[in-house]
Amino acid sequence: MAKDTCFDGQTAVITGAGGTLCSEIAKELARRGAKVALLGRTLATLEKLADEIAAEGGTALAVAADVTDASAVERARDAVTSALGPCRFLLNGAGGNQAAATTTTTVFDPAELAADKPEGVRGFFDLSLDGFGSVICANTLGTVIPSQVFGREMAVLRRGSILNFASMNSYRPLTRVPAYAMAKAGVVSFTQWLAVYLAPAGIRVNGIAPGFFVNERSRKILLTPEGGLTARGENVMRHTPQGQFGEARDLLGCVCWLLNDEQARFVTGVTVPVDGGFLAASGV
Repeated sequence: MAKDTCFDGQTAVITGAGGTLCSEIAKELARRGAKVALLGRTLATLEKLADEIAAEGGTALAVAADVTDASAVERARDAVTSALGPCRFLLNGAGGNQAAATTTTTVFDPAELAADKPEGVRGFFDLSLDGFGSVICANTLGTVIPSQVFGREMAVLRRGSILNFASMNSYRPLTRVPAYAMAKAGVVSFTQWLAVYLAPAGIRVNGIAPGFFVNERSRKILLTPEGGLTARGENVMRHTPQGQFGEARDLLGCVCWLLNDEQARFVTGVTVPVDGGFLAASGV
């Protein structure tokens, strides 16, 4: 692909870069000429991705950092700025969920209160508050901290674009994942707030809300080991008019448009669903 004048030679920082979706976004931005900083917890995964980008003629830097640790993100910023130059584009892709904050039931079942509660039953009243708080922290502070650390750099230069990752849970809280739904709703609100706050600094802030994409985390939830649909996967398909799960490449056009200061110059404070029609379908 030919270099994109908007991205060519500019530094793009991607948190959660080792994931299925963000790794493909990183490759695409590198193809368009951006110098890509890959942030995440597992350095080996990031280094492998950086090697793949380099093999295609791109520029990438792998930096291990926990996005909920402000000091770690500040060190990452210093490393990125030194090696690639100041951040122009920030993609807050880090986040996720965990089992301790997920119920096994979709609605209240008296069994969760019973003294002889069946093994494996985890209702709302059984959820680990530590796990719940961890999910909230990863998805909210994991967006706030990089925005503050790298956004400061953008504000000094009075230009830049931030893209946050929301979810279908941002609009409709899905069953079983209360902490994740709560956090992702907060991401949309924060995106709007930050867009207003940073507008005088010349920084646009938007969000993207992926629908149901198959990645390492969702595969076992949506698909059987044989490749068929689980009960939850079938339910998702019934509410997805296009009748398929998203693929990472389906995000690329929207991501690049929202980041592009030429094509989306007057767009800020919005979160765009990329969901195959899921939000539009009532199920009736």
